Amino acid sequence: MEEKKFDPFQFIGFVLIAGILAWMFYNNAAERQKLETEQQQETVTAPDERGQSANKDTRAQPIEQHTTDSLRNAELQTKLGAFSYSASLATVQEGEQVLENEKILVKVSNKGAQITEVKLKEFVDHQEDPVYLVKNGNDAFNINFATTDNHVLNTQDMHFEPSLTKNGDAQVLSMKLKTSNNSYLEYRYELKADSYMMDFSLRSQGLGGTFNSNKPAELSWKHKALRREKSVTYENRYTRLSYEHDGGKYSKLSPASDDDEDEEDVVWLSYRQHFFSAALLTDQPFKSAKLSSIDLVEEEGKDVAFTKEYAAAIPLAYNGGELNYNLDYYFGPTDFKTMKGYDRGLENSIPFGWGIFGWINKYVFTPLFSFLSSFLPYGIAIIIMTIVVRIALSPVLYKSYVSQAKMKVLKPEITEINEKYKDDAMKRQQETMKLWGKAGVSPMSGCVPALLQMPVFYALFMFFPTAFALRQKPFLWAEDLSSYDTIAELPFNIPFYGDHVSLFPILASVAIFFYMMMTTGQQMQTQQQPGMPNMKFIMYLSPLIMLIFFNNYASGLSLYYFISNLLTIGIMLVIKNYIIDEDKIHARIEENKKKPKKQNKFQRRMQEMMEQAEAQQKAKKR
Repeated sequence: MEEKKFDPFQFIGFVLIAGILAWMFYNNAAERQKLETEQQQETVTAPDERGQSANKDTRAQPIEQHTTDSLRNAELQTKLGAFSYSASLATVQEGEQVLENEKILVKVSNKGAQITEVKLKEFVDHQEDPVYLVKNGNDAFNINFATTDNHVLNTQDMHFEPSLTKNGDAQVLSMKLKTSNNSYLEYRYELKADSYMMDFSLRSQGLGGTFNSNKPAELSWKHKALRREKSVTYENRYTRLSYEHDGGKYSKLSPASDDDEDEEDVVWLSYRQHFFSAALLTDQPFKSAKLSSIDLVEEEGKDVAFTKEYAAAIPLAYNGGELNYNLDYYFGPTDFKTMKGYDRGLENSIPFGWGIFGWINKYVFTPLFSFLSSFLPYGIAIIIMTIVVRIALSPVLYKSYVSQAKMKVLKPEITEINEKYKDDAMKRQQETMKLWGKAGVSPMSGCVPALLQMPVFYALFMFFPTAFALRQKPFLWAEDLSSYDTIAELPFNIPFYGDHVSLFPILASVAIFFYMMMTTGQQMQTQQQPGMPNMKFIMYLSPLIMLIFFNNYASGLSLYYFISNLLTIGIMLVIKNYIIDEDKIHARIEENKKKPKKQNKFQRRMQEMMEQAEAQQKAKKR
């Protein structure tokens, strides 16, 4: 380890920085004290409408509030320079405007014209409290721009003049930051009836000579995702910043660690919070955007309030010296049907899986489950969908079991080969392959059917945790199919397992154990080949993984695996006892042995390689 030495230059640097900071602090404090003194004097001596001095104890407005407002306006005028306010600015007070329809309630503050509260009226969290996407300062929206006289302004520090009107069945809120009656920066919100989407536009008028067009404005949107589900670690796993960019590409930041990206041509960005999303969309793609996500969850806990901290920094170009952007906000459920209804591509923020897995979820499982749950209880809908999937995959299962039956028939001869060539692994492998070739059996024929089922299994693994329809839907002892079921609370926390016992994962683990017994039992009875995995170890490991790691997963997913494995066991018993005749399979294998077997190019090449390897081994022994 390198020895740490005293660096005089570093010490001098720290002293200089400390001195500069102390000077700035003292200078700002002195200026502020002077400004407060001047404003207090103006407040006491200013004549009222009758020419008399105003009383400091006036009831119309408390002195402290009046002094604060005057101080704020004086400070702003000092900072703004050429960007001076009209007289009407002094009349803008602290306050909030409310936009509301059947689905959401939105509050917008006069200060910064930014959204301070968003309530989803149709939903509650795991504690039966209303679902808020924005509340108690977890969201900050700001536009930073430079003026021609070298001032840098932030809209979040300024007070806007509100005007609330109606446009048909829509509520329209205009928030204006004025320099005069004809010069202003406007935020315009329009909330239509029965919609989670809110129109949002920002534009300026008459400020072309005020903005420094050589320095683009910057839109900043920061958001801390509120926790609202029973397991915060599980919710956090599906809480991600998603976005569309570069002409139709869909990307996501990491859900498990801090992450950031610089992207181009961003069409929308979604601060997804598992089952709910806050998204910003634009009609004209942002040329660039710097996106970041910070993971705030270190471990499971009932007191954890936030999951992720998101941020976006987006340069805004001027058009003819003015700002003019048509945007939209989406505040609503992360639900495929709901999002797809707006035809903006937001449904691609849902983590259905990549490639074929996402395709299966979007176009097979989502429509199928929506149809079944439209007339069945959600738990029953899961069971029926599981039955449909298993029946659809039964031909693949049949081929897999036939392959196992053939290998079982060849077991005595393979055992004989293993005993005969137990000291010569190469020869043992050659003779085994010859036997398989003569009998028309391939060990890969059992693997291929299993591989064909993997896309379906993985797609369903992604489907259930993201299915909004399952949220807070009970079944049997499970209160919420989108979260874990609980039959017992533990007085302590077990690492990876949790502080509770879920029954569905236990049932699924038992079913998987018996399924593994049936599928790997005969392979464990045969002698293990070199390099092959220990099947007995796998047989015990798979149920253990299910038991431990699925204890905190959605109970709907564990219900699916339980029913799926029960059905698989039943189908395999039917195939074994009523469909497959092992005597006929044995007779067919014996007939294949008598027929001359022509090797293809691959088999010939493998045979030659094995013979060469055997010859090299013999040469080494000599």
